[in-house]
Amino acid sequence: MIMTTTTFRLGLGALALTALAACQPPVPDSGAGVGFGDYTQYQRQREAQLSGQAASSLPPASAVSSETLEPTGAGTTAVTPLNGGTVDAGSEIAAETRAVLGGAGAGGTAPLDASPSNPPPVAVNSAGLSAENDFSAVGEQRSIADDKALIAQNRAAYTQVQPEALPTRTDTGPNIVAYALQTSHAPGQSQYRRTSLPGAEGRYQRACAAYPSPDLAQTEFLKAGGPERDRKGVDPDGDGFACSWDPRPFRKAAGG
Repeated sequence: MIMTTTTFRLGLGALALTALAACQPPVPDSGAGVGFGDYTQYQRQREAQLSGQAASSLPPASAVSSETLEPTGAGTTAVTPLNGGTVDAGSEIAAETRAVLGGAGAGGTAPLDASPSNPPPVAVNSAGLSAENDFSAVGEQRSIADDKALIAQNRAAYTQVQPEALPTRTDTGPNIVAYALQTSHAPGQSQYRRTSLPGAEGRYQRACAAYPSPDLAQTEFLKAGGPERDRKGVDPDGDGFACSWDPRPFRKAAGG
């Protein structure tokens, strides 16, 4: 009894497994593609399809015409002018182009004609230069007779000034040139007695600053009683020369 029950249970289990296996769908082949046998077959079909499309996109050789195309006549369009005649548009455009190229340029200046029949322009001298040394230029301007007449005209206008006596000096004041020639010592060598007072340097600077030049300072110094007396303090070293006045240029000019 026990063996019969066990056998019955095993039979039911086998039937249940068989039923489940029948209900489960079959597993597809992993090496096969979708809608075809395998991937190799798919590649061959794809290549054949692409080759067929490329061949169909090109027209057959018989579809190309071998006829010669006639010109459209865009450059030879005939234009009817107002007077009733016929004018070729291409010829008219070519004529206008030649006229523009032969006329003035963009800057308003005609182009340079370098042909042998067109000689170069004559160079014009500057206003301040003379062409008297250019014999060819002078020969073109005037003849030998014209030169003689011009020389005679210049001689008639020539005036020779005769030397005259020097004018007499009207100024009776001191002459610094004569004073420079009367002295022979160098600047800075004391010749006259001076009293050194406090503030003498500042007084000297202020007094000399009032004169535009050492020559005028020396002239006023001589007028005021110098060089023996120095009332304004312009000759503190006693050399007889006020405000650094130097007599040596005058001596040199006179050859001394």
